[in-house]
Amino acid sequence: MIKNLILPALLLSIAVGNAQGKKAKSYELTSPGGQNKIKFELVDSAPKYAVTHGKTEVISPSEMGFLFKNNDDFSRNFEIIKVENSSFDATWEQVWGEKKKIRNHYNQLVVKLQQKDKQKRQLEIQFRAFDDGVAFRYVYPKQISKDSIFIMDEKTTFNLKEDGKAWWIPAYRENRYEYLYKDSPVSTLDTVHTPLTIESKSGLKLSFHEANLIDYASTTLVNTQGTQLKTDLVPWADGVKVRVKDSFTSSWRTIQIGETAGDLIDSYLILNLNEPNKMGNPSYVKPYKYFGIWWAMHIGKYTFWEGEKQGATTTHAKEYIDFTAKEGLHHLLIEGWNKGWTQQWYENHMHMFSFTQSADNFDLEKVVAYGKEKGVELIGYHETGSNLINYIKQIDNGFALYKKLGIHTVKIGHVGSKLNMKEWHHGQFGVNYFRYVLNKAAEYDLAVFYHEPIKDTGERRTYPNMLAREAARGQEYNAWSEGNPPNHVVILPFTRMLSGPMEYTPGVLDVEIKQGYPGKRVHGTTAQQLAMYVTFYSPIQMLADLPENYAVPAYQFLKDVPTDWADTKVLNAEIGEYLTTVRKDQNSEDWYLGSMTNEKARDLEIKLSFLDSKATYEAQIYADAEGTDETHNPSAVAISKKTVKASDVLKLHLGGAGGTAIRFKKI
Repeated sequence: MIKNLILPALLLSIAVGNAQGKKAKSYELTSPGGQNKIKFELVDSAPKYAVTHGKTEVISPSEMGFLFKNNDDFSRNFEIIKVENSSFDATWEQVWGEKKKIRNHYNQLVVKLQQKDKQKRQLEIQFRAFDDGVAFRYVYPKQISKDSIFIMDEKTTFNLKEDGKAWWIPAYRENRYEYLYKDSPVSTLDTVHTPLTIESKSGLKLSFHEANLIDYASTTLVNTQGTQLKTDLVPWADGVKVRVKDSFTSSWRTIQIGETAGDLIDSYLILNLNEPNKMGNPSYVKPYKYFGIWWAMHIGKYTFWEGEKQGATTTHAKEYIDFTAKEGLHHLLIEGWNKGWTQQWYENHMHMFSFTQSADNFDLEKVVAYGKEKGVELIGYHETGSNLINYIKQIDNGFALYKKLGIHTVKIGHVGSKLNMKEWHHGQFGVNYFRYVLNKAAEYDLAVFYHEPIKDTGERRTYPNMLAREAARGQEYNAWSEGNPPNHVVILPFTRMLSGPMEYTPGVLDVEIKQGYPGKRVHGTTAQQLAMYVTFYSPIQMLADLPENYAVPAYQFLKDVPTDWADTKVLNAEIGEYLTTVRKDQNSEDWYLGSMTNEKARDLEIKLSFLDSKATYEAQIYADAEGTDETHNPSAVAISKKTVKASDVLKLHLGGAGGTAIRFKKI
């Protein structure tokens, strides 16, 4: 059920400073519960804003506006011509998600500006104040002039009142978002991607990002001086940041504000700033778990390309289908099934894949038919190699083939430092490309998950066939590089995952990777891998390991844990240190818990007050065995059962780089 409430300005808690009416130059907007406040003012005819949380100043007065082509300054010489106030309160339901019902409650201030010269160009700035943060965006309406618009710079700044510790990855690098997070003072940053997470000196937890990114460039942030961060839009190859015909609407610039680290994860501000569902509830869009012929290729047991150790063969596919069916799952990903994979494909600067022709030793039609007999559906795979010229030529034929075969999900990869060896993945070109593909997939009843994509900005609310994406350094790095250090997995939920579901590909139970490359391993315990299915949210979760490595008792948790949730709560958390999350199954009364730590062993006390106070539960506990940590018997999992109630407190011990996973089964 959806409830809407739009209140007239007289009923809002919006204070107007200096004066009333059109001549006022200062306006304040307060969130519904009073936690956050935005102040807007014109200073010497230039727009500025500031943000406070309670009595704490978060953002000091900061610049707004644009620089257009030919050094055309669109950031000053303004007057206010109209101000509109409103409030909105709605509860909406996700088709799938980490929480079924989400409340969207905010107060809004819309300021309409006009330059005082002969052109009288207008700019609308929309502000929204939520109890979990603030947001604003620019709307440039159609003007008298019909010239095309070339944005050369966006002047939006964030003047942080105080320094703080920032968790960041660098922008403008060839591996897109696939880097280990560093932490350092805000005052020392260069140019970084968002979400950018900061713990201020006052203790507030902040996340800077954007929402509802459409036909615009992605935002990066650059430190200009002191603790001032400035928006740095990702450019086209020719240096132009954004090019549009006669009007534009920027993405929302967002600041999520929490008093605890868990508050950031519990925030749904990004989703709430996107447009409502435009697709309804398509039958082909479903959360699920899946196996894949994938990990064996990354650890070197098989290859992606044709040859003696080829992974994608009809024989291997049937073996994996048999295993998938036996384990009661219904989806299987097979990478490398199509023509174009060669040992040199990665080095080939314009990769030429076919999206309709099967590789040697693989018969797509026969494999799909065999899967149908066993109740297993294939997940389609398109690796573009970032050659979008080649991909767009074939996309309709490729998607039509999948629809003909009854395939309803496609993984689409974009390995390569730039799209078409020219444009950044996260510039306006990439933004429009990824939206185009998403809508094209819907024409063929396909759900999508992207690898090597742009970051998430919440479009899954509008298009629920957008399941998940990578956009970070995932599990595969454990197979062939120095690996992901233990703190990486307790940084991701507070950084990258604040933007949306991530395809981390967990579930490697043989954390020492005994069949892999010498010296390569997962830097964590098996129990931590189990916990990831709760702490890392995605509607689709891969069981990434080799089939033979699931012949262990701990595998039962992976069979039980769902991927669609009615509710989510963070019980305790510190960025880069530890995290405990609980989620309630959408299709039962069971709750699941995941707890993870960095390299430090921890003892945690967990209050079970989230459980139904009138019920009793069987806690099925999968924990690090005694003495287990990253380097000591890391695969050992202690499995136990205990009867618990909501009034109980559960004590957990996590080994270094370890974890605990629990199913609370309602009795």
